[in-house]
Amino acid sequence: MMISGEGVGRENQPGTPRLLRALNERILVDHLRKNGPLSRAQLARATGLSKPTVSNALGNLERVGLVRPTGEKSAERGGRHGVLYEADPTAGYVLGIDIGRSWIRVAVSDLAGTIVVRRDGRNQAQTAPTLVNMTTDLAKKTVAEAGLNWSQVVHTVVGTPGVFDQPGGRVILAPNLPGLEQHGVIELLQNALGPGLTVENDANLAALGERVFGGGREVDTFVFLTIGTGLGMGIITNGTLYRGAHGAGGEVAYLPLGMPTLPNAESNVGKRGMLEEAVAARGIVSSALAMGMQPPVSAKRIFADARAGDRLALAVIEHETQLLAQAIAAVAAVLDPEMVVIGGGIGQNFDLLGQRLEHHLHEITLIRPRIVPSTLDQDVVLLGAIATGLEIANDLVFQQRAGDGHANSAT
Repeated sequence: MMISGEGVGRENQPGTPRLLRALNERILVDHLRKNGPLSRAQLARATGLSKPTVSNALGNLERVGLVRPTGEKSAERGGRHGVLYEADPTAGYVLGIDIGRSWIRVAVSDLAGTIVVRRDGRNQAQTAPTLVNMTTDLAKKTVAEAGLNWSQVVHTVVGTPGVFDQPGGRVILAPNLPGLEQHGVIELLQNALGPGLTVENDANLAALGERVFGGGREVDTFVFLTIGTGLGMGIITNGTLYRGAHGAGGEVAYLPLGMPTLPNAESNVGKRGMLEEAVAARGIVSSALAMGMQPPVSAKRIFADARAGDRLALAVIEHETQLLAQAIAAVAAVLDPEMVVIGGGIGQNFDLLGQRLEHHLHEITLIRPRIVPSTLDQDVVLLGAIATGLEIANDLVFQQRAGDGHANSAT
């Protein structure tokens, strides 16, 4: 519902003129973010606000650095040229960080979601302090390379395996990253990166990245299944991320599937979860060894040999896709997603996985969501972090600057 100073009955007025001014300014900023650049006249028509109200609000917003002129609109029917305005993307910046077992990826974006600088670094950390130091060092180098001061970063989002336990203030269910589950790690990250910090499960961020920037833009209900060093799933229902009662929604690593069915296969479920132990990187290597592949064996080698036509490697992938199809069938029976997006280091081998997954899914269930590869590859978690940060940062920047007609912290 549109809220403005015009056409609002006295009994429905939401409060002071300052509040009305802030509400009108928020309407205009949000509209420009989604539909800009636009002229005053176009904004008035689109929002229902009067032209004087739009002009006054734009003047305030330009003064505090939230909007900026960006050109002129051609005159209509002999009228005057109109100045075009857009939400100023340089009013603040977002830092996205993806901490994986092998790589730490960092990107800085402006408030329009445009990546300014992106950097990758090898994750060689074996302890929590080392992991924090490596992450902080790469983040600060990335911000400096973008030509920014650290104070211009409005919010930082860090994606990690596992679940952030809010009451305990730590990450749990993340055995693949040494030290991450220790008490005090999140506090160390906050001290190093600042209090404006969100920690989120990497599979959840992957789903959000696909939703905002990838193939999930037109799909309201889907899941993102990431298969690599670990196994995880992000769930989007009705366009919104689903976390579950304790943040563990989508932790399919713990599905009771994948107990060893191969001769000589070892089971070491432990903290990793039964399905993860069977189908993630360790699991596929274990299957290959159990089926007779000679060392050294790695997931990369298995897929390379399969592409070369090696029968043993193809048999390993066949076994992998049978287990994954069982997991997808279980998820489909509960959630009925429109599609399943496959990503992660192993999941990126969709040319070998895709048709086999569909075949096995058709063998075991009548509930058959589309199975598609991620369109964002290795950047999907990072882009999900950026998308999450943008939603928070745009709100923060507006709260800090708008509504009273003069800036609190213009840059």
